[in-house]
Amino acid sequence: MNIRSREAKMGDWVVVAICLFVILICIMPMINLLAQSLSSSQAVINNRVTFTPVVHDHNTNTFSTGITMESYRYVFLDPAFTRSMWWTAILTVMCTIISLSMTILCAYPLTYGWLKGKTIINTLIIFTMYFSAGTIPNFVLMQNLGLINNPLVLIIPNCLSVFNMIILRSFFFGIPDSLRESAEIDGANPFVVLTRIYLPLSAPVLATLALFYAVGRWNGFGDALLYLTAAPNWVPIQLKLWQLINNMTSIDVSTVENIAGTVPRASDAIKAAAIMFATVPILVVYPWLQRYFIAGVTIGAVKG
Repeated sequence: MNIRSREAKMGDWVVVAICLFVILICIMPMINLLAQSLSSSQAVINNRVTFTPVVHDHNTNTFSTGITMESYRYVFLDPAFTRSMWWTAILTVMCTIISLSMTILCAYPLTYGWLKGKTIINTLIIFTMYFSAGTIPNFVLMQNLGLINNPLVLIIPNCLSVFNMIILRSFFFGIPDSLRESAEIDGANPFVVLTRIYLPLSAPVLATLALFYAVGRWNGFGDALLYLTAAPNWVPIQLKLWQLINNMTSIDVSTVENIAGTVPRASDAIKAAAIMFATVPILVVYPWLQRYFIAGVTIGAVKG
């Protein structure tokens, strides 16, 4: 029997055109930001930059299409910014590993039907997903635990996501019980069943959750802003970027660009370069995990 694919109709092409238009609208700000980061400061100040980089010729006082890396050079030469970048990369790897471990250790026991207090444990876990104490009680708690201005405050409080745990638990429920039972008959204990059966079969959902945790930590901002008020050496990249945009960075824009500090947009080129510098690394990670992304989310969401 020959299976023929359905021919594309006009409505299909309309949907494709709409999707392409939406994608274009979404990436236009990023393209403009990239163009600003590759343009000279004078071109940005004079609103000469749209979607192509523009440079300024000081000799002829003219603007032309071109690329300059001066903004990136200023960002890379700032030791505080580069130190924050490396610290955030290390922090992201640490938090991803710890969070995945905590998620696995929380989800796996809940797949056993004979676990005592399973219903109460599930209720308490889900309760924390919808209700929290609030910002002030959390700050007091961190203060009493001695975590204020401590790098551990970026790791411990958010090391487990209930939402991600539910996805992983649902995925574990989708694994046939016969596999576990056959392993237990052969003498395997729960730890062996987890490492030899469950984890190898859970590569798609684990890669997806790793991406969730990594992106969440890389983009983390609020916890550092609240709890690291006097610890500049442990500031993550997003908080450093916020400080740059609010003119509280270690880069002296007025000195670097030889432009008077009264010019309100003198640092826009450096700001754009810093944003690209902080955004691109986490975007590079996505293509490596993209093939697991859709399968991991959908399977973990519908099974069980």
